[in-house]
Amino acid sequence: MNRHYVTISTLCLFLLSGCSTKQAVHRYQYVNESIKAEYYSQRGQHKQAGQLYQALAKTKPARLNEYNLLAAEAYLQSGDSQLAQTVADSIDQNLLTAEQRNKLNLILIQIHLSNGEAEKALSKLNVTQPQNLNAEDKITFYQSLAFAHALTGNQLQSVRARIQLAPLLRYIQHEDNSKVILDTLRLLPSQTLSQQPSASDVLGGWMALAKLLNSNKYNYHSASFQDAINGWRQLFPQHPADTDFLQAYLEDGAESLKNSFKIPAAIALLLPESGRYAKAAKTIKEGFLAAYHHPQTDYQPSIRFYDSSANNAVNLYRQAISEGAELVIGPLSKANIQELALETELSVPVLALNHVANLAKDNLFQFGLSPIDEAKQIASEAASHGVKKVLVLAPESKRGHRTADYLIEYWQETGGTVLESQFYNSRGSDFSVSIKNLLNLDESQFRYRKLKQFLGRGIEHQERRRADVDAILLSASAQKARSIYPQLQFYRATQVPVYASPQIYAGEPNPVADIDLNGITFCDIPWLFPDSYPGELSQESLRDSWQNLPSRYLRLIALGIDSFNIISELEHISSTPYAGATGILSLDMENRVTRQLVCAKFIKGLPVLQEKVNNDENMVFRPSQ
Repeated sequence: MNRHYVTISTLCLFLLSGCSTKQAVHRYQYVNESIKAEYYSQRGQHKQAGQLYQALAKTKPARLNEYNLLAAEAYLQSGDSQLAQTVADSIDQNLLTAEQRNKLNLILIQIHLSNGEAEKALSKLNVTQPQNLNAEDKITFYQSLAFAHALTGNQLQSVRARIQLAPLLRYIQHEDNSKVILDTLRLLPSQTLSQQPSASDVLGGWMALAKLLNSNKYNYHSASFQDAINGWRQLFPQHPADTDFLQAYLEDGAESLKNSFKIPAAIALLLPESGRYAKAAKTIKEGFLAAYHHPQTDYQPSIRFYDSSANNAVNLYRQAISEGAELVIGPLSKANIQELALETELSVPVLALNHVANLAKDNLFQFGLSPIDEAKQIASEAASHGVKKVLVLAPESKRGHRTADYLIEYWQETGGTVLESQFYNSRGSDFSVSIKNLLNLDESQFRYRKLKQFLGRGIEHQERRRADVDAILLSASAQKARSIYPQLQFYRATQVPVYASPQIYAGEPNPVADIDLNGITFCDIPWLFPDSYPGELSQESLRDSWQNLPSRYLRLIALGIDSFNIISELEHISSTPYAGATGILSLDMENRVTRQLVCAKFIKGLPVLQEKVNNDENMVFRPSQ
């Protein structure tokens, strides 16, 4: 009996010990996987870390939200914002603590910024409470706030965010942040800098210093400049721009003036291989390599590609330089360009493949298919035909409003008048409401109804469009324009010339589909017209590279061609324009590569270059009176 008791007791102890051992093993596995994920993050292997965190979230439901937040953050750091978004969307916000909700907001903010959606980021920033974030996340918050305001063109608000960021940064980061503040303010007009806050305000000190430096550019060693600096110090004695910072800043500026662009022997391309911009990047790469391997090209630098979706732009830039790059081409997204320009000094020149408004920096060149060039060209073309008064019709979207703003701005620069602008629903096919409003047909109907009411009987009535318009400036895709233009004619605008943005042409001749566009003038890149850009890099010669691409990517082949061919031209392009695939290229005061396009007119459903139209008396355009 006693021996039996001992045996059972021993068995129970053994079983209990086994259960305890199993629990310990499981607990060890969880801890081990968590440590491994953190180790991956520290080594920069963020995607692997994200995968481990996701696995932990599935096996540890009690810590589901915590691990999903870590997974989303890891995927974001890997450059895969789409995967980060998917994980973030799976999180039930109602189950989050206040701290976790702020963390999720911060992740979503960074996803929006990586996609260039600054307005969405700002709406999230407005509901995030930085006081409830840890020190590291506070830095991310204010960096994101500065970044979002900069992307929307609100430079003063961006600087204010950086001033709030400054106390959170260590010495080197603090110095870099101060340089960005001063560089940003120096881009603002003098009248804006003159409207500085009170003398005790840190922002006021930065604005006064920026104005002082702009007023004395290239004369930093003169006695008058030193007197001005001493006067500034008396006004702002406790300002963070101390003597050491200012001396280093001026020395960097003087050094950059000595540097001149040299043709590089080694080039790095920062292009995404996954995510939202991957297809566009692949298309640009096709054009770049076509130009690089062109038989008549004497220039053959070494080239290396870097996946900008796998790391942030600053890290890749530094890595490329450490591996011998003498020129960096890319990034492609506006968010990455802004990040690179604001977060590091550009010791090696950068040819960015997009354009961020109000962003200028030494060694930064911006080259993209900017709607600015397109709006300028359309305005110039219409003005050359004697047009004075125009209507503007554009899609109801952010891009549509931005295009309309450019059209209005550059049309007014020609001395012309914009009578009215209207926006149409780009998801529909019936544009009658916008068109009738644009042509004032709604007023004609209103007058008829009033007259009928006054007379007490029906009268003969015919709608009359406004008679004071010379032309319509249209922003529309080929598909939408094929519906819009017939509707304009239906509403008695048959004698009103239409000038359109390049998107009205799909990029390939299609006389059957484009017969409805007859008479419309548009301006586009030379590469789309055999007579303007012939040879082995012409559109027809490179048909295999683009024939399966959607039309929205087609012009990026030409951007890739020019992004290589322009390298040897950057040194003197500001004085000697270069005839490229995307236009006649030159450089403006902010180092943006500007494009002069060619213009064409749809005749019998085919785009005919304007110079050919003008040579045919039967085709000569005459604006309506």
